[in-house]
Amino acid sequence: MSDSFTYDLVCIGSGPAGQRAAVQAAKLGKRVAVVDERRLVGGCCVHTGTIPSKTFRHAAISLVGLHPQSGHHPTRHPTSEALLSRVDEVVRRESDVVSNQLWRNNVDVLGGRGEFADPHTVAIVTQEGTRTVTAAKILVAVGTRPAGPPGVTLDQDVIITSRGILNMESLPKTLVVVGGGVIGIEYASIFATLGVRVTLIDRRDRPLEFLDREIVDELIHQMRENNVEFLFGEAVESLSTSEPGPRGCVVLESGKQLAADMVLYAIGRQGATDTLNLEAAGLDADKRGRMSVDEHYRTSVPHIFAAGDAIGFPSLAATSAEQGRLAALHAFGKPAKPMPDHFPIGIYSIPEISMVGMPEHELTAQKIPYVSGLARYREIARGQILGDNTGLYKMLFHRDDKRLLGVHAIGTGATEIIHIGQAVLALGGGLDYFLEAVFNYPTLAECLKVAALNAHNKLAASQA
Repeated sequence: MSDSFTYDLVCIGSGPAGQRAAVQAAKLGKRVAVVDERRLVGGCCVHTGTIPSKTFRHAAISLVGLHPQSGHHPTRHPTSEALLSRVDEVVRRESDVVSNQLWRNNVDVLGGRGEFADPHTVAIVTQEGTRTVTAAKILVAVGTRPAGPPGVTLDQDVIITSRGILNMESLPKTLVVVGGGVIGIEYASIFATLGVRVTLIDRRDRPLEFLDREIVDELIHQMRENNVEFLFGEAVESLSTSEPGPRGCVVLESGKQLAADMVLYAIGRQGATDTLNLEAAGLDADKRGRMSVDEHYRTSVPHIFAAGDAIGFPSLAATSAEQGRLAALHAFGKPAKPMPDHFPIGIYSIPEISMVGMPEHELTAQKIPYVSGLARYREIARGQILGDNTGLYKMLFHRDDKRLLGVHAIGTGATEIIHIGQAVLALGGGLDYFLEAVFNYPTLAECLKVAALNAHNKLAASQA
């Protein structure tokens, strides 16, 4: 690499993509720096997104003191201070972990807001002034931020986005969630577990359309049992704040009007690329701030790469980290296998959901013959031990060659046990593996055996 550059690689952003790319490049013997304007590294994932929301969820379950699927209402009502102090603690510790990983790999952390001065130069802007560094390769990994409601000023007390939750002074008694995507569903279920009366509004007829419909139906049923009201097929006409209170006012296009202590706007996220001065590097982004890349995460400028949420789907912390690693390998001409076809999706609602592979409605649309195998937590000893009698684990197999096609789960530990199915799916395995395998007892992994036997019995009955 030419000595005319300060670094071989500069990563703008220290979230999963930037962090993993930096470490990978450092392990290749490259001079690497990470630029981030936050005092602590970790990016959106650690500070405002994945880690805070999942910690908030766990704190809610722990502090309420009851299993979320127990069917009982909370007897303890934690304060926002108790919930958010746990979030702050985990965020600090996770940031320390990321910082230590970068330090151990001799990655320089440059504090300040990064922007392009030219295609090979990154300006680092701080309150004290601006300095520049040059790099042979640059990775954009700035992540996203919540999109705010058009024409409405966020006040961080009444009308908020998911970031505002981290600054709550007190829990609301009533909450309206606008948007039935992943973030809206997660926070609606969490606040309901805390005893908040929640109404969720979505213009679609059903939320989370990419998930298996039986799993989503079960989620909606359980959330309704926990006093979440759903208004599907409804669009918001206006949002405002009224006195006394103050309270949030939501007017729907159908004419309905809602009032709540807090309104959480959870529709869409915007790539945080608008402050990068992309034009100086010969780059641009779409109207949602997302950058276009090729299969190697290379932008239209050959030495500049982008990865993570800033390039769009699938916008998961785990896939962003892998994209960053692959981008670093491609940047320095090292062999790299492409992103796996099958990666798990986890939704940390209460109850949690996870999937890998294809759902039933996609198999039906593609005319792929399949058989489903089901296991319910109430039939599994571990489910009884955990007090979760509503969980469900489903596997889908090809009717002819018995290959595993998809795995879908809802309930305690769903995002953990999905990985066994993921491994079998990736390796081209199928029904016979699960029929012959022995799993620890009592564990939730027993669901895989029960679901496989259920599918086997269905096949046998259809062939009799």
